[in-house]
Amino acid sequence: MKRKTRRLIIYSGALIIVLFAGILMAEVLSIITHKKVDTSEGMKILQAADSADSKEIEEKMEKLAEKQQNSEEASKEDMAGNYKAVFEDSVVMGDSISGALTEYDLLNACSVVSKIGVELDDLDSQVEKVKEINPQVIFLSYGINDIPATDGDVKLFVKEYETLIKKLQKQLPNTRIFVNSIFPVRLEKAKEEPVYANLEEYNKALSSMCDENQIGFIDNTALVSDSYYEDDGVHFKAAFYPYWLARMAEVASL
Repeated sequence: MKRKTRRLIIYSGALIIVLFAGILMAEVLSIITHKKVDTSEGMKILQAADSADSKEIEEKMEKLAEKQQNSEEASKEDMAGNYKAVFEDSVVMGDSISGALTEYDLLNACSVVSKIGVELDDLDSQVEKVKEINPQVIFLSYGINDIPATDGDVKLFVKEYETLIKKLQKQLPNTRIFVNSIFPVRLEKAKEEPVYANLEEYNKALSSMCDENQIGFIDNTALVSDSYYEDDGVHFKAAFYPYWLARMAEVASL
């Protein structure tokens, strides 16, 4: 009898912790997705915990955990489908890596200004286009083409990037600007083109430049893994882009 009572107390305590965590997570998700999540079932189980036996508590815990997992997965899907709305007043400027955001139908065409193979010294037309859009937020994502173009000259790269930022600030003084780090390439690509071995130095210099100019720097290095690369070791599969969008939205508080 004492063992059963002790076991009931343990299960009840665990249930209370799980339920409170689940209810809190549900409320947070409802705020993020603007979709009301029903927590009444969890509250009912919590209120009935004192009168339930251990087996009944176990069964209810398992069912609630399964339901909570399904709810979280559905909320993630809702968020993924909502990026067009999240970025409706923003523009991502960049090269072909950024261009994939519209190719994969994650953002509207008016939220992406990109060109395949573009370099920092050839962006006048992009700046003019962004000026016409007049967004509240600009996310810059350049560098993968500039590393070979500058042939390891980090100072030249930073100078060109800073020139771009000043142009945008002059044309759009009320727009917030964020700079994305240069995405790493796959190890095999770095061996194939040794100039990319210096990529980390480019990012360090880029981060320092942003600090000096009080520009938000978004370090995306940790987002990348081998499974996300296309065969060329530079571009990314569709599965990668929601993580990047979530990272930008988080840093910019969209």
